[in-house]
Amino acid sequence: MMTYAETLSYLYEQLPMFSRIGSDAYKKDLSNTRQLCTFLNNPQTRFKSIHIAGTNGKGSVSHMLAAILQTAGYKTGLYTSPHLKDFRERIKVNGKLCTQDFVVDFAEKIIPQIELLQPSFFEITVAMAFEYFAQQKVDVAVIETGLGGRLDSTNIILPELSVINNIGYDHMNILGDTLEKIAFEKAGIIKQNIPAVIGEIIAASKPVFTTTASEKNAPLIFAQENFYVQDFNYDQHYLQVEVADKRKNEHHVYTLDLPGVYQTKNIVTVLESVHQLQLKKWNIPQRSVTKALKQVKHLTGLHGRWEKIKDAPAVILDVAHNVDGIKQLAEQLELVSYNKLHMIIGFVKDKDVASILQLLPKTADYYFTKAQIPRALNEKDLAAQAKQSGLNGKAFADVNTALKEALMHADKDDLILICGSVFLVSEVNV
Repeated sequence: MMTYAETLSYLYEQLPMFSRIGSDAYKKDLSNTRQLCTFLNNPQTRFKSIHIAGTNGKGSVSHMLAAILQTAGYKTGLYTSPHLKDFRERIKVNGKLCTQDFVVDFAEKIIPQIELLQPSFFEITVAMAFEYFAQQKVDVAVIETGLGGRLDSTNIILPELSVINNIGYDHMNILGDTLEKIAFEKAGIIKQNIPAVIGEIIAASKPVFTTTASEKNAPLIFAQENFYVQDFNYDQHYLQVEVADKRKNEHHVYTLDLPGVYQTKNIVTVLESVHQLQLKKWNIPQRSVTKALKQVKHLTGLHGRWEKIKDAPAVILDVAHNVDGIKQLAEQLELVSYNKLHMIIGFVKDKDVASILQLLPKTADYYFTKAQIPRALNEKDLAAQAKQSGLNGKAFADVNTALKEALMHADKDDLILICGSVFLVSEVNV
């Protein structure tokens, strides 16, 4: 019998892991996941689910929806990836991590299948999540796609609702190099006769979703046509958002404990998703929505979304890591007051780093670094590339050395922002 630590080592070392090595770990069909789940007696058929895809914000949307369902009294599973600190963050029920014993027992049971199928790390964790949710007899599970949608391992579920938050340029080496191609992959989660909610409307992706939905006879709902943000007020720890509901001609003010201004986009997707569930007779009162959004972090353990970990100087973590995510971060910086900006950044090699660097403020002091994974872009290469874009700074071998240096140089009214990669953020020692 392996210990929990030995089990994790086995899973990390035996299975190709996208977060570490990139596209070589990506399996382009669902057969492994189907076979693993057949071996487990198809746990994914034993609970209701909501399926969420999108280039940015799908993690926030997943956690907000899970918090709302939980607050409304449903026993709620939540599957997301990657994790920041603890592997078990990927698999939660009512905000609690799955147990170490479950991970060990599951691995013991599945080892013969691992040897037979040679699955990826992600395929195993998806099967593990489905098995846990079935064992725990959850009322509903919120399932976030890993990458894309059509060929994502999670795409063997038949959900109550499919949600596609937005489309942007990311993972183009796998999903395609145009917004239409990327939208086609995400649209792959739309199922026969199952309503699909689209968050952000953009000209390139709208016809792709319309075509897929009509082929599948799936009701298609564009959230922005029914809800819009009238106003928002920003304070360091909370975001107050006034949302107009066009159907009911009502306004509601929500206080979010996720203070990033980009949540003003995500909340529209969330509210439309809740409305669609209510139409399906899910009992989700307005008070549960309001209460849940005020404490998403507490209810679900979401971290790394404009998260302040220190004051004077303020140190903020954000997992923004692609062009659209960094654009939203740049908008956020314009709303925050600080004296000088210190940016600690690191990326993985398969990002469009040249485009991202163009979006970053030229006046900040930069600390170039990398996450400790093979996929990370070398900090010296990043520094050289950044210099060509007019960004100046020094290179550091790891994020905590960079943070130490930034803290030495920052005054109490300065802002230190760490971003560029989930893996970089996960290595910060708070």
